[in-house]
Amino acid sequence: MHRQSISLKRKTYIMVMRVLMGISVSITCALVVFLIGYVLCKGIPNITWELLVTKPSYLSDRIGILPDILNTVYIVITTLVFVLPLGVGAAIYLTEYAQNKKLVNMIEYAAETLSGIPSIIYGLVGMLVFCRFFGMKTSLLAGALTLVIMNLPTVMRTTQESLKTVPTSYREGAFGLGAGKWRVIRTVVFPGCIDGIITGCILSIGRILGESAALLFTAGFAHALHGIFEGLDSAGATLTVALYVYAKENGEFGIAFAIAAILMFLTVLINLSATLAGRYFQKKAHGVQGTSV
Repeated sequence: MHRQSISLKRKTYIMVMRVLMGISVSITCALVVFLIGYVLCKGIPNITWELLVTKPSYLSDRIGILPDILNTVYIVITTLVFVLPLGVGAAIYLTEYAQNKKLVNMIEYAAETLSGIPSIIYGLVGMLVFCRFFGMKTSLLAGALTLVIMNLPTVMRTTQESLKTVPTSYREGAFGLGAGKWRVIRTVVFPGCIDGIITGCILSIGRILGESAALLFTAGFAHALHGIFEGLDSAGATLTVALYVYAKENGEFGIAFAIAAILMFLTVLINLSATLAGRYFQKKAHGVQGTSV
């Protein structure tokens, strides 16, 4: 009788937990679908060809976001060029080479602490360091370097955790075959953690595309049309900054929703490109691993 009562309580507990989890999943999915659907319904009708391929003109009362789209692409590319080698290299050194565990723990703790700092603080630091101390003034390059500092802990920690998932037996087997340290990392360890690098890259892209507070202080909100090299040396607004300006300063909520919809499409496109590139490099790395070790 006592066992039956315990079993009944257990079944009741499991059933209640399943119901609560189902309700939580349903509410979360409903909120996501509602937000995406609401933004797309409000934004897509306001997207026009003229909006996408022209720059704003106060003389002709024309609104165009082509400079903002290009500035966003420039910021993403420049940030990834700096943050991926730094983050992946730091993760490989801390996981594979560093011998002082106390120092490694301190660096990991510092990286986790940096991940929780508000972006407005990064913007102020970037303005003081890059814009004033290094004389970059308000420019896309200063904004990109600020975003590098913001996303470096994410890339480093995701790569570290991915490196730790590679079994030690893989390394020992490669060492037993006579491979050197760097060759083991390049042909055995690195192909096994490519998924973590892709994850860090996608997370960084999402944070770059969604950042506005830090870029307001470092990149500015100009809408001038430039090439990539000239644009990096000039002030410019990304799509998120332009969304803030049009919604908050100008009251153009239709344009703001259109920019939000474009940001969603751009995020999906860039993340899909990063995933496909990661799969390509993963297959290539596995091919090298099979022929060289």
